[in-house]
Amino acid sequence: MSTASRVATRIADVPFLDKEDTSLLLVLPGLFVFSAFMLFPVLYLVGISFTNARPANLFAGETALDVLTFGQAEFVGLQNYVSALTDPAFWNSFGVTWLFVGTSVTAKIAFSVGIALVVTSDRVRGKRFLRSLIIIPMGLPAIFVVTVWRGIFSTAEFGLANQILREIGFESVAWLSQRWTAFLAYNVTEVWLAYPFMVLITVSALQDVPEELHEAAMVDGAGYVSRFLHVTLPAIKRPVMFASILTAAASFQAFLIPYVFNQGGPARANELIVVYGYREAFTFSQYGEGAAISLLAVAFIGAFMWLNVKKGRLADGVSET
Repeated sequence: MSTASRVATRIADVPFLDKEDTSLLLVLPGLFVFSAFMLFPVLYLVGISFTNARPANLFAGETALDVLTFGQAEFVGLQNYVSALTDPAFWNSFGVTWLFVGTSVTAKIAFSVGIALVVTSDRVRGKRFLRSLIIIPMGLPAIFVVTVWRGIFSTAEFGLANQILREIGFESVAWLSQRWTAFLAYNVTEVWLAYPFMVLITVSALQDVPEELHEAAMVDGAGYVSRFLHVTLPAIKRPVMFASILTAAASFQAFLIPYVFNQGGPARANELIVVYGYREAFTFSQYGEGAAISLLAVAFIGAFMWLNVKKGRLADGVSET
């Protein structure tokens, strides 16, 4: 008998504990770990968002308990939320973030579905080798990948993107010094980071499409494009939609790409909402407002995911009990 089984047996033998009490005792360690590493930081962030917390007052206490109780920071109610929602920079970052989500997710879906169709085609040889190559970006540290792509889109003449442009007869581009070229660079890097996940989901969905449906469509005279639109696409729609919602949430929280590339520049024009909250907190030392911005971002992305799951009926068939 394992140690865990012996502990469970001894707890169950305690006379004044019923089965429900025993179950509660068994999950208490897990609840403690969850509270310490997940629940407490969230609650602390919520608390800070209602104060005027800054480094000067938040860390003014003499003990750790003083810091945990927000030091000498004062309660300001909803002032941080009002300040964020009335700041034009917040709405600029909010709009740019959703634009980034829309463009990057669209590109990821198109690119990933195209690759998945190639590596599942009967006409392609070495499909296993190709699939192993596809997942390579998943094994690389994100900061390493982002730094490499920053070098590719370097404004300098030696940047790979500029070298390619010169080779095909175009002039060099100051990629990260102009708003929309920098935004394009964000999208390309985001697609590279996320496409392996989308491809894996799409390949799994494609393998579940009954071959009989394709054969029946071919008998009816349907071409490749028609079979894709009327057979393949409806069959893989739900898995691809689910993966798209997850990757959209990741794009909404993008931080490394804009921050490492040019800190959301030029002149904060491409400052995604997480970068905006980070800079308010750690560049301008407005911890309270930074916390409020972070919680607003969580609320927006939570509502987005809930609406998509609800409208997309992705939870159909899941028991509510």
